[in-house]
Amino acid sequence: MKIDTDNLTVASAMRHLRAGDFSARELTEAYLKNIEERDRDIHAYLEIFDDAIEFARAADVKIKKGEAGVLAGIPMAVKDNMLVEGKYATAASKILKNYRSTYDATAVKKIKDAGAVMLGRTNMDEFAMGSSTESSAYGITRNPRDESRVPGGSSGGSAAAVSMGGVLAALGSDTGGSIRQPASFCGVVGLKPTYGSVSRHGLIAMASSLDQIGPLAKTVEDAELVFNVIKGFDRYDSTSFPEDMYHAKNAQVAAGKHTIGIPADFLSVGGIDAQVLESFNRSVGALKDAGNEIREIALPHAKHALAAYYIIMPAEVSANLARFDGVRYGLYNSGADLATDYASTRARGFGDEVRRRILLGTYVLSSGYYDSYYGTANIVRDMVASDFRDAFKIVDVIAVPTAPTFAFKIGEKNNNPLQMYLEDIFTVPANIAGIPAISIPSGSIEINTKLIPIGMQFMAPHLREDILFAIGKDVEAVRS
Repeated sequence: MKIDTDNLTVASAMRHLRAGDFSARELTEAYLKNIEERDRDIHAYLEIFDDAIEFARAADVKIKKGEAGVLAGIPMAVKDNMLVEGKYATAASKILKNYRSTYDATAVKKIKDAGAVMLGRTNMDEFAMGSSTESSAYGITRNPRDESRVPGGSSGGSAAAVSMGGVLAALGSDTGGSIRQPASFCGVVGLKPTYGSVSRHGLIAMASSLDQIGPLAKTVEDAELVFNVIKGFDRYDSTSFPEDMYHAKNAQVAAGKHTIGIPADFLSVGGIDAQVLESFNRSVGALKDAGNEIREIALPHAKHALAAYYIIMPAEVSANLARFDGVRYGLYNSGADLATDYASTRARGFGDEVRRRILLGTYVLSSGYYDSYYGTANIVRDMVASDFRDAFKIVDVIAVPTAPTFAFKIGEKNNNPLQMYLEDIFTVPANIAGIPAISIPSGSIEINTKLIPIGMQFMAPHLREDILFAIGKDVEAVRS
């Protein structure tokens, strides 16, 4: 049969592979052809792995033997800040140019063990610092829905790869919205799991208390399939949750109608594009018509989450990126002595946005400012988390727009970092509180004959991804 990659999903591809309608090799070749045709313009990928066909052949053997894993034969890609043994991993930064991974990240190992075909590594904002994938040291990524616009960031390459038909699903990382915002901009599904539900072992750290790996896919069902593969305890990550915690939380399946909280106070902060707000309200109305209860709630401290985030995150960036000095791996630039070695290497290796956040983080951690800034930000963090705990006593999920805008033009916000940072206003609270959140396509607007996607975000209590998947499927149902 001819492989229709436009309408193929992870779930449907799995059925076809097991039925023998096509082989994993044929499926992989179809996606490699799509990449060859489209990625010269989009630049979603930094590298296509030369052993992708070998992965596919191995999957075919296991499928024929009846030994196939959950993702056997499914083409997948990974963001360039996750280690894939033997492959380059640069975090889209010059300072890690030509660095090869010596082991697999745990999430990568899990999808490999499940039989996924590893197609390549995707572009991203340098060290995951950005909301547009314009800060990559290796060139910008374009939005497949409109190539004059950004795909979002920092997981813009992963979102664009899925959106353009260059892969069935991809892994991204989310520190303040870096899976969900590009998912919204590119018209795909993006899940930021509960902090600790997916191991961070082998993820190049940005902000360790906020980073979380998650899937990007075409449908909620596909995101759920990938999440169920990558989640779970890892002895290499002390923050990861034991599997039995999920069983305890999800003793009752989140089926039926839900109570959806709308934080009117948070939505009134301003800066939301009128068309984005209109799309959001229309989607909420459709969910209400489908039998869900809509309840107005208060998140009084959520409006302060972004300010707290831009203190906590740079502070952790400053600590985490101190390891990149050119001595052990990556770029090295010789100077007159060790101090100038460090200074010269970092000046050449780090881009403007990375240097900006290192400087800010070092400042807020410095003597005399630690308590005033970093200490206060962590107090606000606790207050935001408390707001969510209170809200989830009366609602199942909380809904907001994923981003205050739709995909903006390339270069439009490069000279205004504060405006760029405001892209995270609705996504950051979930990271601050450590709760799971998902972005689902909820509509689009037509601009110059092109349909520009808009996403809707849902947040749920800790470890209740099952509720997000249930409500997400409801959104897909009311849109179909």
